[in-house]
Amino acid sequence: MNFRKFLIAQSILITASSIVFPFYLLLIKNIGDSYSQFGWAYGLFTLTAALSYPIIGRLGDRFGDKNMLLVYTLGMAATMLLIPLLIHVWQVYVIQIVMGILGAIQKNTEKAFLARDKDVQSAGKRIGNYHLHISLWSGIGIIATGYLIDFLTVASLFYLISFVYIIASFVIVKRERI
Repeated sequence: MNFRKFLIAQSILITASSIVFPFYLLLIKNIGDSYSQFGWAYGLFTLTAALSYPIIGRLGDRFGDKNMLLVYTLGMAATMLLIPLLIHVWQVYVIQIVMGILGAIQKNTEKAFLARDKDVQSAGKRIGNYHLHISLWSGIGIIATGYLIDFLTVASLFYLISFVYIIASFVIVKRERI
């Protein structure tokens, strides 16, 4: 996978994540009945990610960045399809654990890909451009969703974002031009 394809895929992924995150928080709040449940949910996400990083790092070295990003995109696509169906707090906790693992895969793979790139002379410039692109797309996606949600249900937003994750997986597997 070349840097350009990686940048496009990551822009799509980060935009999708940024779009659903505020609405996912609302969903968690509507299912739970206390801030402690929200704390548990987010804490499970963070702790699961933390405990997963060493294993994910080894798996990334073994299976490659492209395959790890595919696991992330397809896992998140499936997760987005399940979120609107959640009705109990324990289901949110399970999803948070899954999303913690998937989030760790994405973050670890992102950093590993950038570290593996051979162009050390322009690494800072390339990483700066990388963050510019994914941050711009993320912001644009969040603003657009603010308008779009007036016409959609929150559940349909998760289904739409599932489709966006699938699009990202196609970008990742698409053959590079020689």
